[in-house]
Amino acid sequence: MAIDWTKIYKKYRGFWVALKDDRMTVVASGKTVREVLNQSKKKGFSKPILFRVPEQIAPYVGFLK
Repeated sequence: MAIDWTKIYKKYRGFWVALKDDRMTVVASGKTVREVLNQSKKKGFSKPILFRVPEQIAPYVGFLK
């Protein structure tokens, strides 16, 4: 199943984000992993999914042989 992170990209471009297990809900954001992890823990999320949102989206097309 594909996940649409368009809204996350537009709002958090260039930042680290912590996501809930649903992979759609941002629980914290910041410039460093440590900052985001600390914010997440304060909100009760001890093991969030950490992801750095890229500055630009680079298209990629791959294939399997």
